[in-house]
Amino acid sequence: MGERLQSVPEVDQKTFSNEEEKVLELWNKLDAFHSSLKQSKDRPRFTFYDGPPFATGLPHYGHILAGTIKDVVTRWAHQNGYHVERRFGWDTHGLPVEYEIDKTHGITGPEDVAAMGIKQYNELCRGIVSRYASEWEQVITRLGRWIDFRNDYKTLYPWFMESVWWVFAQLYQKGLVYRGFKVMPFSTACSTPLSNFEAGQNYKDTQDPSVVASFPVVGQEGVALVAWTTTPWTLPSNLALCVNPELDYVKVQGKTEERPGIYIMMEARLCQVFKSEGQYEVLEKFKGRELEGMRYQPLFDYFQHRGSRGAFRVLCDGYVSSESGTGVVHQAPYFGEDDFRVCLGYGIIDRDDEEPICPVDDAGRFTPAVRDFQGKHVKEADPAILKELQTRGRIVVAETVYHSYPFCWRSDTPLIYRAVPSWFIRVEQMQDKLLEANEKTYWVPGFVKEKRFANWLREARDWAVSRKRYWGTPIPLWTSEDFSEVVCVSSVEELERLTGQKVTDLHRDNIDHLTIPSARPGQPPLKRVPEVFDCWFESGSMPYAQVHYPFERRREFEDCFPADFIAEGIDQTRGWFYTLLVLSTALFGKPPFKNLIANGLVLAEDGQKMSKRKKNYPDPMEIVQEYGADALRLYLTNSPAVRGDNLRFKKSEVFGLLKEVFVPWLNAYRFFVQQVERYEKEEGESFWFKGEASVGRSTNVMDRWILSFTQSLLAAVHREMNAYRLYNVTPRLVKFVDNLTNWYVRFNRRRLKGDGGREDCLRALETLCAVLLSMIRVMAPFTPFITETMYQNIKNVVEPGAFGQGDTGSVHYLSVPQPIEALISPATEASVTLLQSVVELGRYLRDRHNLPLKYPLQEVVVVVQGGESALHSLLSLEDYIKEELNVRCLTTSTDRSRYGVTLTADINFRSLGARLKGDVKAVQRVVCGLSDAEVQGMLERGSLDVLGHTLLPDDVVVKYGFTGKGGHYEAHADQSALVLLDTTPSEELLAEGLAREVVNRIQRLRKKARLVPTDEVTVWLAVDDPKSQLALIVDSHKQFIETTSRTPCRLGKFEAGMGEVVIQDDCPVKESMLNLTITRGFQESKSGATLDSGMTPVTAAPTTAAVVKGGPVCPWVNVVLDGTPRHGTASCSATLLLENPVGHPVVTSTAQLLEEARSVFGFPAGQARLFVERQPLSPNAPATTVAGKTLVITYGREKVPAATSALKPYSRYINVECGGSSNGLRGCVLLENPCGGGLVSQHALTALLQKIFNLHSNTAPPSLFADKAKKSALSLDALARLSGSTVYV
Repeated sequence: MGERLQSVPEVDQKTFSNEEEKVLELWNKLDAFHSSLKQSKDRPRFTFYDGPPFATGLPHYGHILAGTIKDVVTRWAHQNGYHVERRFGWDTHGLPVEYEIDKTHGITGPEDVAAMGIKQYNELCRGIVSRYASEWEQVITRLGRWIDFRNDYKTLYPWFMESVWWVFAQLYQKGLVYRGFKVMPFSTACSTPLSNFEAGQNYKDTQDPSVVASFPVVGQEGVALVAWTTTPWTLPSNLALCVNPELDYVKVQGKTEERPGIYIMMEARLCQVFKSEGQYEVLEKFKGRELEGMRYQPLFDYFQHRGSRGAFRVLCDGYVSSESGTGVVHQAPYFGEDDFRVCLGYGIIDRDDEEPICPVDDAGRFTPAVRDFQGKHVKEADPAILKELQTRGRIVVAETVYHSYPFCWRSDTPLIYRAVPSWFIRVEQMQDKLLEANEKTYWVPGFVKEKRFANWLREARDWAVSRKRYWGTPIPLWTSEDFSEVVCVSSVEELERLTGQKVTDLHRDNIDHLTIPSARPGQPPLKRVPEVFDCWFESGSMPYAQVHYPFERRREFEDCFPADFIAEGIDQTRGWFYTLLVLSTALFGKPPFKNLIANGLVLAEDGQKMSKRKKNYPDPMEIVQEYGADALRLYLTNSPAVRGDNLRFKKSEVFGLLKEVFVPWLNAYRFFVQQVERYEKEEGESFWFKGEASVGRSTNVMDRWILSFTQSLLAAVHREMNAYRLYNVTPRLVKFVDNLTNWYVRFNRRRLKGDGGREDCLRALETLCAVLLSMIRVMAPFTPFITETMYQNIKNVVEPGAFGQGDTGSVHYLSVPQPIEALISPATEASVTLLQSVVELGRYLRDRHNLPLKYPLQEVVVVVQGGESALHSLLSLEDYIKEELNVRCLTTSTDRSRYGVTLTADINFRSLGARLKGDVKAVQRVVCGLSDAEVQGMLERGSLDVLGHTLLPDDVVVKYGFTGKGGHYEAHADQSALVLLDTTPSEELLAEGLAREVVNRIQRLRKKARLVPTDEVTVWLAVDDPKSQLALIVDSHKQFIETTSRTPCRLGKFEAGMGEVVIQDDCPVKESMLNLTITRGFQESKSGATLDSGMTPVTAAPTTAAVVKGGPVCPWVNVVLDGTPRHGTASCSATLLLENPVGHPVVTSTAQLLEEARSVFGFPAGQARLFVERQPLSPNAPATTVAGKTLVITYGREKVPAATSALKPYSRYINVECGGSSNGLRGCVLLENPCGGGLVSQHALTALLQKIFNLHSNTAPPSLFADKAKKSALSLDALARLSGSTVYV
């Protein structure tokens, strides 16, 4: 056994993390991931792109969630016959890296970088890009994700950068690149513009000034236009005001001391300045268009000269709304997108203006053009600007507002909008193509594609891809000073050819000095533009750059493009997903991926964003150390986040999953290992699982159910995984664990322990092994550690070749099993579903009425719908229901009236709510008012017409009602059945319940001592008060206690010298104290008269005087089993007859005796031997030589049992004379066998008598009499009192 299955220790919380560490060692030893890639290299390709994370921080739950989704899908693809290359990528350029360097070296602006030198600055950046690379690899590996770190890609690799150049050059050649001056979100902390999708990543609620300023109208004394802003720092750059030409405006006279002037503003926005109508008087009303061209006095004189170009006038545009402000919008064209567009249209500014009114530098500080606030950061200048305007009397309202505002996603500082020169990709003209490409993709969840992403594409703006930074891929444009001559370089080879210089690296410090001769004679050489690419352009280029396309692997890439699958967080709809689609559509006119999973965000338990500063979430690696990576993986893939919703991370829920799924699952596996060990020990043969050849041979309904459920699960998992719906897979797997552990294993423990004999045990073990292996293989992508742990052990009992001819060294080398359609039985699954409903309803009733399961009840009545088929399915599972609910009798019925059961109905809101709309309540009233007969009629017809609507069975919820008639029943029901539990108390049932309490204490003590089923032990029972009810029950139910606990028992207090003590304990049971002692081995009684279980021979009960007394008329032997009995009994004593009737041998040799004994006890045949008085018997010895003796059976290889003897048979019996037969035959009937196994039934007695005396079975049953004259008839229920007597047929 030790060379095959390894024993599994008791499961506890620490088991999982420790076992996972062992699995990691195994994978490392096997080089499992790379070995799997070698094995699959000739298979069809499944292409996967991994979005590159920044290596400047540690992985968080968002990374772990997305990484787990990616790992599950790619493992699934590999185990379904594909080769899946999984390369890890690093985003090494851009703001995240530069921001770290700026912070650590005190760099505040471009002049600091210039002083340091770009070469040194880039070297500093290069030095930290892999700061956390080892931590990333360690965390990702520990989480069980298989991805290639050896063959990774980094955006700083020259070959990666070269492919980025090629992508840009293709766009340039297609006319999609231009240089423009555009207002963009700008990070003053990072001194760079951001794209619109970057700006949308980090909105925060913040407090800003809310100011209404006055703009006196030229030529109208005392009249002023009033405009509202939350960015006072833009007021020095004001060049115009804008109104909506179609909306109503008013001139009003203020009536308050604070606002006494005459103001022009939108009528709908008077509330911005005045609190009530009584605070103003309307002087005039007009449309906004009437204000167009009106001149006003500027707030500051910094740019007064712009008046000659039409500045400081009122403009009109429809973007001005009535939702906020005063309806008059102040225009600072270089600090607002709409401002820029409107002023450009009126000619106040030019797109290529030589003197743009943009007096703010890259660090967000005012330039000398705004002399009063020069050098101040714009946000810090707000108070000073307001103070100055207050002094001038130009502030009408000064308040604060709390609103949502964009912050820099990297520096976490407020963004500003600022016009900057930039290189753009023309996206707006591609909108239709982008939407068309998007339609060719499949997203999970679909609403993200159809709503959020499609809406973003419809509003797509031209993409500014250049950044005025240093550490990035340089934009490969060499231009003349006036940009009239431009060369776009697409490769290193082209750059070397054009410059005549050898190029080994493409970063700025290596190529900025290179020039390209001008094509125009006499002109200076072309110089590279100073900008680098936005790092999102690099991310969007990764499908091509990671394989150095088109310079290498061209055919391989083109055959596998678009990718089969990508996944990231839902926030990437405006990030990576968008840039991938833009570049792919521009390059190839098709999407870059076929299937996409967008996961939701992982938040702290309180719903807030996870924050290191607040410490409002547990460290991921602490969770892994405490509960294991599998538990975290399954928690994340079973969460709302996989549906695109947000997840509030709760540590307690990870533990809950561990307790509810993993512990029971591992216990089921442990139980299987224990029972295989027991089987091999007792049967003396190895257990082998032969794959499909071992599956489906059982006729047991529970075996067929769990196999069918498994195949249905496999079909469902394949269907859902093909649709990338992980959120539909994990709940099914969790349900499967529940069915396996809490239903199949629980209901079949006795069979798996061998109580039903060798063949039945073997079928149950084969079934459990098949199900465990199927589950292990299908769950492997989700929970790679626990499945590997179980597989590495179970594979030792799998026959070579059962998994095919490939490498079977790891479960992750195996394919996911396909469902075996022949094993799927919907009828069987429906039957067990009904069984589960009945059991759960019965459990509920026991709990509700405080009836512990240990105490048996007389009857359970189940009333079901579905007619005879439903009744038949329940009756096929009768034994399971009776055992699980601990009831003596199961009664099934469709006669509801007999038990006071009625049918009621209600509507199914889920299916009818939207369909019925306004009629839903009226229809519900009618349905709820249906009588029992009307509901039954609806069920028979299959439909119901109500108020013009036809309702089908799925539209109506049918419920059971109970009137309380019909005896001592308690009732509970669901839609499938109503259960009535007879709660009538009974002394016999209460006594058995108390005996079960004793069994429970024995089992607890065995578990505490860490005993396994194959350990040979004896339990000694002693009650402190020998006259107590508990003492009486222990004595009268000793046989039951032994049978149920499967442990031989001795009555009386254990004393020193009686054996080796394993464990002792005093247990309170029903106001008495029970002393339990478990000793090593099967102990003999004090007299030494019996062996093993302590079963003393049963003495014949006293008989009536009219009956002749004496021993059996047939030769007999007693047998004692030195081992563990099966077939549902714990008795180790029995009696066998050598002849029956007299003179007609039944057994002639000791070999036949051994076989007869095996049919009684169910012991394994392999090593079994017979002993009499400690001497072994020859298999060929005549049976007559041992008549009247006691034989001992043992199956231990070296074991010699103690001697034992008895003068009378152990089993109760009667002698029978058949006076009516021609020969006057005499025979013997054993009333019980084995001893204590229960009296023979009347039906079985009749069959025995017919067999012994050769009576015809088609005649009337034989009658029994106490006398030869056959005048004193005997009833069969009196047989127990006649043990040892002679009766007459």
